[in-house]
Amino acid sequence: MYDLHTHTIFSDGELLPAELIRRAAVLGYQTIGITDHADRSNTTSLVRTLDPMRETASAYGIRLLVGVEITHVPPVEIPLLAREARDAGADIIIVHGETTTEPVAPGTNAAACACADVDVLAHPGLISIADARMAHDNQVTLEITSRGGGHNRTNGHVVCVARAERCLLAVNSDTHAPSDLMEMTERMQVARGAGLTEEESTSILSGKNLPFL
Repeated sequence: MYDLHTHTIFSDGELLPAELIRRAAVLGYQTIGITDHADRSNTTSLVRTLDPMRETASAYGIRLLVGVEITHVPPVEIPLLAREARDAGADIIIVHGETTTEPVAPGTNAAACACADVDVLAHPGLISIADARMAHDNQVTLEITSRGGGHNRTNGHVVCVARAERCLLAVNSDTHAPSDLMEMTERMQVARGAGLTEEESTSILSGKNLPFL
C-alpha cells in the first residue's frame, strides 16, 4: 500500500514523523509520502529536516518519500517552489489544489498541471477538462482523497474528468491525525465510492502506473 499525502508536526499534523511511519508500517504500508505544507518560508528546510527519516522508515520496512505540499501560494510561485524542493532533494512534490472548501487562488490547478516538477495535485475540486488535459500531458497525478471537511465531496467529478483525459489517479488520506490512516478495505471503499470500478480501483490502489513509485 501507499499513501503519498500525509502531514506531521512540521505543519498541521499531530504526529512526529517516526510515529506516522510506525503506524503506517503496522497497517501494512510499503510507501509513505510525508508532504508537509510549504511556501517560500520553509520549502527547503522541510526537505532537509525530513531527509534523516529515510533510515528510520527503512528500519520499519517503509519506503519514505520526502516531499512537500505547496500550499496557498500565488500560482506564479508554484514552478519556482517545485524546482526549489526538487533541488533540495524532494522525492515527491504535491500542490494543494483548488478544493471547494478553502480560498485557494484561482489558477492554482492550472499552474500545478502545467509544471513538470509537480507529481500530485491534491484534492483538485472541480478541476476543468483543460487542466486535466495538462495533467495528462505532464504526468501530474490527480488525487482521490478520503479527507473530510468537504475535500472529498468532488471525488466523483475528479474521476469523471480523469477518465475523459486519461489522467493518472492516486488514493490518498491527507493524514493529519492517527485515525486518518486507512486500511486497504477503507482505501477500496474510497476508490469505489468515487465512482471507480473494482478493476480500476485495484489498479489505482496498486500504484503500478505512478511514475514516482
